[in-house]
Amino acid sequence: MTKLSVNINKIALVRNARGGGRPDLVRAATAIERFGADGITVHPRPDGRHIRPDDVHALRRVLSTELNIEGNPTEAFVSLVLEAAPAQVTLVPDAPDALTSNAGWNTLAHRDFLSGIAARFRERGIRVSIFVDPDPAMVAGAAACGADRVELYTEAYARRYAADREAAVAPYVAAAEEARRRGLGLNAGHDLSLENLRYYLERIPWTDEVSIGHALVCDAWIYGMENTVALYRRQL
Repeated sequence: MTKLSVNINKIALVRNARGGGRPDLVRAATAIERFGADGITVHPRPDGRHIRPDDVHALRRVLSTELNIEGNPTEAFVSLVLEAAPAQVTLVPDAPDALTSNAGWNTLAHRDFLSGIAARFRERGIRVSIFVDPDPAMVAGAAACGADRVELYTEAYARRYAADREAAVAPYVAAAEEARRRGLGLNAGHDLSLENLRYYLERIPWTDEVSIGHALVCDAWIYGMENTVALYRRQL
């Protein structure tokens, strides 16, 4: 079954908006694990508006499932990941002032850079995933960079799903088939939700993991976190 990694950035964002320690990020993450998630994802950014380096270390000490740290591999980010040694790192080319991730890597243009970064993480036994648009050429490029997996950026799928779900998913099927041909593991994330997740996985059932944060946390305000995690697992 496809694994569910819950991105807890929005929980940290609420905490930071008021200051102090509520909600307690570690308590929230361990509860999410207990409710059935297969992993926790965090995406620290340079401005510290949600996840902070001390959060990463605190989570690493207590989590019993996989920790996935995603972000732009600046030297500070690389150092943080090497110190924390999570199960997985996901390389995302977001600008320092980006509101949210909005594009995948051009793995052909940045091959030398990504290859060097991937090698540093793999030497520490950290699984490397590269965030890419649903383009078979970019998937092939990620394989050439030494990635273990790719994460397909699913914003375009989510945006087009209601109008024409078959057209929306078609580029992702092609990219996922290329990943399978290249022997790459396959992740997906960005704007996946209770409405569009099941169909995506019906078409690409070999997806290893989905990373879901914003929609899941929004749903939890209505349904409660324990019930929401169960609802998402049901879609898997």
